[in-house]
Amino acid sequence: MKIEGLLSEKYIKLNLELATKAEVIDRMLLIAGTHPGVQNLSKLRHDVLKREKEMSTGIGKQIALPHAKTDAVSVPVLALATLKNRINFESIDNEPVGVVFLLATPEEMLAEHLKFLGRITRLAGRADVREKLMAALASSDVLELFREEEKDFPQI
Repeated sequence: MKIEGLLSEKYIKLNLELATKAEVIDRMLLIAGTHPGVQNLSKLRHDVLKREKEMSTGIGKQIALPHAKTDAVSVPVLALATLKNRINFESIDNEPVGVVFLLATPEEMLAEHLKFLGRITRLAGRADVREKLMAALASSDVLELFREEEKDFPQI
């Protein structure tokens, strides 16, 4: 599976107007919570927030990647949002965040979870990809971007 295979237009929101890290995580959970693979939204919220308390998922380069390995989902779930105004996410590089991914995978899918985290970090960590994400006007543009960027990548 590839990133564009995990995402669909329903789980991509562009230019959200949010002001705090907590608001961003809450909105990402609401977006992801509509996915049929989410079995227990309150458990997913608990697991994502627990992971966030361990260490901020502001991974640098204006990207946040809240995530959890959890039995709250039956399949990998991915949501993406861009923010109208960058916000403080307590990132490792102290840069405010403009692109947010939320990833949740079943606990038994540790290898896939790590591969998805790595692929998202590699792709979104590129300045050209980030710029295209921030400039996207439609969810379909985001899907096409990942389709194009991952065309030569192996399946996870």
